[in-house]
Amino acid sequence: QVTLVESGGGSVQAGDSLILSCEALGETFSFYTAAWFRQAPGKEREFVAAVSRMGTDRDYGDSVKGRFTVYRNAGLTQMVLEINNLNADDTARYYCAARTLTVISTEEQRYEYWGQGIQVTVSP
Repeated sequence: QVTLVESGGGSVQAGDSLILSCEALGETFSFYTAAWFRQAPGKEREFVAAVSRMGTDRDYGDSVKGRFTVYRNAGLTQMVLEINNLNADDTARYYCAARTLTVISTEEQRYEYWGQGIQVTVSP
């Protein structure tokens, strides 16, 4: 069982930037393909970004391309999501997810492990 822990969320103003991080407690995170999903109130959970085990491959949801950057840190112990120019539509709970297969997926059902999520709230 993999325990994923997200950090870095909070309340920000529109136009601000934010960095979210995810780590796998007691695990070698580079053994897993990882992704970010988010869920806004009253909406379905949507794919945000994914990164391969070594950080060489990445994918993004259409709604975040150009503003979000996902990567692994130098020690491959964390997955990081940099968010720029936040707007109210980015308000959501952000979830870290991981899967043992090597191929990146945009589908939430392909991910076996999930964090509890972390709230990001953007004020106008």
